[in-house]
Amino acid sequence: MDLVFRDAEVVDGTGGASYRADVAIDGGRIAAIVKEGAAAGCQRPTARRVVDAEGLVLSPGFIDMHAHSDLALLRDPDHSAKAAQGVTLEVLGQDGLSYAPVDDRTLAEVRRAITGWNGSGDDIDFDWRTVGEYLDRLDRGIAVNAAYLIPQGTVRMYAVGWDDRPATDSELDHMRRLVAEGMEQGAVGMSSGLTYTPGMYAKDAELTELCRVVAGYGGYYCPHHRSYGAGALEAYEEMVRLTRDAGCALHLAHATMNFGVNEGRAPELLALLDEALDAGSDISLDTYPYTPGCTTLVAVLPSWASEGGPEAVLARLRDDGTAERIRHHLEVIGSDGCHGVPVDWDTIEISGVSEGTLTDWVGRRVDGWATARRLLLEDRLGTTILQHVGHEENVRTIMRHRVHTGGSDGILQGLKPHPRAYGTFPQYLGRYVRELGVLTLEDCVAHLTSRPAARLGLTDRGLVREGHRADLVLFDPETVGAGATYASPRTLPTGIPHVLIDGVFVMEDGKRTSALAGRSVRRAR
Repeated sequence: MDLVFRDAEVVDGTGGASYRADVAIDGGRIAAIVKEGAAAGCQRPTARRVVDAEGLVLSPGFIDMHAHSDLALLRDPDHSAKAAQGVTLEVLGQDGLSYAPVDDRTLAEVRRAITGWNGSGDDIDFDWRTVGEYLDRLDRGIAVNAAYLIPQGTVRMYAVGWDDRPATDSELDHMRRLVAEGMEQGAVGMSSGLTYTPGMYAKDAELTELCRVVAGYGGYYCPHHRSYGAGALEAYEEMVRLTRDAGCALHLAHATMNFGVNEGRAPELLALLDEALDAGSDISLDTYPYTPGCTTLVAVLPSWASEGGPEAVLARLRDDGTAERIRHHLEVIGSDGCHGVPVDWDTIEISGVSEGTLTDWVGRRVDGWATARRLLLEDRLGTTILQHVGHEENVRTIMRHRVHTGGSDGILQGLKPHPRAYGTFPQYLGRYVRELGVLTLEDCVAHLTSRPAARLGLTDRGLVREGHRADLVLFDPETVGAGATYASPRTLPTGIPHVLIDGVFVMEDGKRTSALAGRSVRRAR
């Protein structure tokens, strides 16, 4: 054998009770599992290297079902933000906006639109245009594995543009072809950002048609739906109904219940989902174990203010009359970009800026529309924010649900990013398992491993099982925890000494190795 972990406490991802065993790895796969007390005469496996795992838990690698590492994986070979957490697979292309499929015009526009999420991309050679070419680029070697969702907003940008109108028949056909090509090339599904332009301009009939294409390839639909605030339950129900009509599996992105109007209402959401599940719908969801959200400052504007793209937004902000209309929508009516809730500026904290002269704003709360307008103009829409609008009771209630999985929604840009980018998975294990007992260790590991693997259709990942890929994490259940805090959000976690991808150490003795063991993970044909 190549490697044996001796005397590990195996939490295998099924949700069943842990057991003590030797686990042997050979050729990048789990070759043997010999449980303590095995029948007499069963020899313990030997290997060229033996690691003493006494006191450590051995589990499958964690799967981040909602990641924004689309460019970070290319610019940062180290990528300890995820590798150090035990993440061995990230799902990219989230919230309906990413970098494939594109033409030259669409690429330039989407780069501007999500600078706050991923940076400008000036340091990236965008030598791809299709989904397959992007996945090929990842296959040159990345820190962790990555799957990809076709971004519906980018597809609409490509075929329709930034207009708030129904697609024509020819434009809808174009979008269908783009989605089908992306699925053929290995995407696992399609995402939407239905509070982000231009994806939010799509009506249900258009989304249903695209979901039918996804369903035909066995993929799933992952919407950031139309509201997490006022009308949140109606927005969830819309997605359940839409995917049922399309015959498409549904995975609800960062399935939270935020803002004051939803405090204590998580049971209503779960009742809605349970009814659909019991009726035969194929539904899963992900959340992060924190209360604040994170997005761009421009995202809170009303959708009409963003029609036409980034340059049109800036022109409206420069015009005093139009800027006053935007303020009225934000502060009085409740912008659809701010989930239908009148904005409370005290909840909005600047987490990052693109313009270096504005760095003094990072970590400060926005004190009103005049400041927000100035930042949007001077930072050319590149400002990211934390939005302190969540409820701890809702967070705990949703993470217990039978179809829950983990997703960081980790935006790695900015001087003061959300700590979820560096801490989501050890936060689950340290705070919500060991400290609070919200989940058992075995159940929590299943949430983070086998459940997401099943959603992605992966038959050889997500479990500690003979023949499966050796994507594995060893952690100390007594010390594992998130080092990242709101004050120091880039601090690495504790208690995770070893992480392997295909049997290769990407973290060893708590330090990042030089290995680029990650590759694209494509939808199985």
